[in-house]
Amino acid sequence: MMPLRVLSVASECFPLVKTGGLADVAGALPAALAAEGVHLRTLLPAYPGVLAQAASATPVHGFDDLFGGPARLLAAREGDLDLLLLDAPHLYARPGGPYADQWGRDWPDNPQRFAALCWAAAAIGRGALPDWQPAVVHAHDWQAGLLPAYLHYAEGPRPGTVFTVHNLAFQGWAPASLLAELRLPPRAFDIDGVEFFGGIGALKAGLRLADRITTVSPTYAREITTPEEGQALDGLLRSRAGDLAGILNGIDEAAWNPAADPHLAAAFDAEHPAGREANRAALRARAGLPPRPEGLLLGVVSRLTGQKGMDLLLQALPALLGHGMDLVVLGAGEPALEAGFRAAAAAHPDRIAARIGYDEGLAHLIQAGCDALLVPSRFEPCGLTQLCALRYGALPVVARVGGLADTVIDANEAALAAGAATGLQFAPPSAPALEAALARLAALWADRAAWARTQANAFRAPVGWSRSAARYAALYREVARPGVGS
Repeated sequence: MMPLRVLSVASECFPLVKTGGLADVAGALPAALAAEGVHLRTLLPAYPGVLAQAASATPVHGFDDLFGGPARLLAAREGDLDLLLLDAPHLYARPGGPYADQWGRDWPDNPQRFAALCWAAAAIGRGALPDWQPAVVHAHDWQAGLLPAYLHYAEGPRPGTVFTVHNLAFQGWAPASLLAELRLPPRAFDIDGVEFFGGIGALKAGLRLADRITTVSPTYAREITTPEEGQALDGLLRSRAGDLAGILNGIDEAAWNPAADPHLAAAFDAEHPAGREANRAALRARAGLPPRPEGLLLGVVSRLTGQKGMDLLLQALPALLGHGMDLVVLGAGEPALEAGFRAAAAAHPDRIAARIGYDEGLAHLIQAGCDALLVPSRFEPCGLTQLCALRYGALPVVARVGGLADTVIDANEAALAAGAATGLQFAPPSAPALEAALARLAALWADRAAWARTQANAFRAPVGWSRSAARYAALYREVARPGVGS
């Protein structure tokens, strides 16, 4: 039986380019789906850093004019990734990140930059590559949101379409004056098309025009159909409830494997967790915190934003310190929150360490060396950092929202008695509720037998892709169009 051909379209993909969890998902899905009989090929913008890592890339298709200049599709293979790279220098050959310049300002032509990605994907979906046509295209987040629209308004056969929203808060809005420039027909500017609050909504287009919608956890799929969490799209999502599914994210268990992680001071696993002590000591040393074997060491690996509840953590720091806990923070984000954690570290240099920025190796060491990982998000579509924590035996302390609620079993009395707990949940996402969770965490730490049992459960918790990959494969087969991509 021939593998089902699927084109995955994303603005980032680990290990080539990453700003958040979308990259991890896009990077892990191909290998996970191969076991399900799916050949997943990933289309990605050819940012300078991506081109530098894809030395073997070869041209397979050209565009004379792609939103302001010529462009090429390059084919490349990097590890488990079968890649198509959109090489459009006028859109992507610039300093800074995927979405913003080196000063953090969004590129003003982002609508055109990601419309180009969608246009190229639609061309591939309609047979631009004679030796490889997908039966399904899988678009991720607003950057790929116009892809279902381009296919919907095109003439002739097309592949099935799946749209995954990783974070409903980022919507890719553009003014209506760009309709023709973005190559959308006049009839697309309608409430049943791409129109959103008088402009063009890329995310809305994907949600309205894809054959199926997924999001990255069952709880988030329910939350986004409510006015409180629906970001003005809840009515649309309720109307498409029959086409909406929450499929939980996983992590790449090869990339996040404490038994073979090159970033750690010592290897360990669920059967031999003693190696965590060496990593705990190494983390304290690297963070500049003095040795304190009896003290509970907490970690944070996060964007420093209000969505992630980092302001709540700042408010809860007196309670954290009062319980004798220490803290290592790794992340970057809102300037006021960065300044707040820097100030806290300066005021308590023996208890709090803050590293502003991102360091993949330090992220791994925090997971391996902290006793508990804090994830106090106000909303969280899925979250991956708590899955990494479980894999590394750090107890997640999470707000009861989105995928956090779906992946962590709270250490309440019933779960402790049943031997099922893997971490702590708290609600609502507020500083007092977080402080109460820290008090519960301190009590659990004091009962070392209960802590050890909970940690053992965390090690064994399912965090990979096997179940979710099977659900994606079944969904692809449901939407695949007969005679397209076969």
